[in-house]
Amino acid sequence: QVRLVESGGGLVQAGGSLRLSCVAAGINFKIHSMRWYRQAPGKQRDLVARIFSNGTTEYVDAVKGRFTISRVNPRNTVYLQMNSLTPGDTAVYYCNTNWGPADYWGKGTLVTVSS
Repeated sequence: QVRLVESGGGLVQAGGSLRLSCVAAGINFKIHSMRWYRQAPGKQRDLVARIFSNGTTEYVDAVKGRFTISRVNPRNTVYLQMNSLTPGDTAVYYCNTNWGPADYWGKGTLVTVSS
């Protein structure tokens, strides 16, 4: 059974930092691309960043230069380091991976950035 468990969310002031973690179980982690999505209140869920099995990373423009995605394969963990946070980053952040047609999601972790 595949499980993705996010942690690290919380309340932070604008300009602050948080590091999110996602621990995966039930998959061969090292061969999976891993992604972070976020969903702000009343909005759709959007991709934030992804990291491929070879370590290549991609970011949406809104977070480039502020967020860093990384992975530690022996720990089955993907991280999202978020710096220079703004109220616009307030959202529930979700970890995601897929294998063929199967799409896996965690339950999310809430990040709230106060002004």
